[in-house]
Amino acid sequence: MNPPKRQPTMADVARRANVSPMTVSRAFKRDASVSDATREAILAAADDLGYVFDSTASNFRSQRSDFVAVTIPSINNANFADTVGGLIEGLKESGLQTLLGYTNYDIQEEERLIEQLLRRRPCAIVVTGGKHTPRARRLLENAGIPVVETWDLPAAPIGHVVGFSNAAAVRAMVDHFVEAGRRRIAFIGGDADRDTRGTDRRAGFVAAMEAHGLDASRLIAAGAPPISMREGAEAMALLLERFPDTEAVICVSDLSAFGALTECQRRGVPVPGRIAIGGFGNYEIGDVCVPSLTTIDPYPRLIGEETAGLIRQALSGTLTEPTRIGISPRLVLRESAS
Repeated sequence: MNPPKRQPTMADVARRANVSPMTVSRAFKRDASVSDATREAILAAADDLGYVFDSTASNFRSQRSDFVAVTIPSINNANFADTVGGLIEGLKESGLQTLLGYTNYDIQEEERLIEQLLRRRPCAIVVTGGKHTPRARRLLENAGIPVVETWDLPAAPIGHVVGFSNAAAVRAMVDHFVEAGRRRIAFIGGDADRDTRGTDRRAGFVAAMEAHGLDASRLIAAGAPPISMREGAEAMALLLERFPDTEAVICVSDLSAFGALTECQRRGVPVPGRIAIGGFGNYEIGDVCVPSLTTIDPYPRLIGEETAGLIRQALSGTLTEPTRIGISPRLVLRESAS
């Protein structure tokens, strides 16, 4: 067996490019003192040798890294994936990378991850939602770096905010159903404390129903977040048994709404003739299923893009005050609740 090859060093690159190791370091950090021709020669030498620049020591000296820490509640949710995608694309030209932490809708886990991520000295941190444990909030407040809360509009933001009111978004769908003449309306999901955004959507449903002078008690639990299509179907079955005269139902997500739709199809309940169904998230499945799903588009990729813009401005020094960017979700009318 051949012994493993020695990893090339900065000194090796310097010898190959006929420059000093300090010039190699400056070239990788895109220092303006290195000419374009010299930088290209250094990068070519590094590529020939298979050298990868180690920024750890440099970051330690400068007290600043080249990555942005991000916490998300789900790694298989298309909405959060779109947000992260918009963030990554928006940071690419700045040479910044992202390091993800997965909270699984658990604010205690979020606290643990925030502490671990801050130990790695990110240049900024992005968190999903505006509700945190007291200790997590203290960690963020004292981090000394830009903090961006997303997917929410917290009453007491820590730093920057890019989000929307989940409650107001659902109220728009309630208003649509009422204007369409449907008054016996139910809500599926949003009962678990772990999903604060789902809880806000449920609260928005209740507030909107009461504002119209309607009964807001048709609330069906659907399990712990993230609610699956199967759980949406089970919740719909329970709704039809408890409240068989329901005229419309709003689901906490498109996945649960798709499950509710399939349960109606199994039971021969016409949609939207007998009952209208609305979801949340504008997932691709809602556009291709039959009937297609009415939903709310929260513009998840835009959230990531706007967050990246705030981070770029904050790190460049052009943004010195906390900024709040409100996103306006759109009601997307399709066949399930036209």
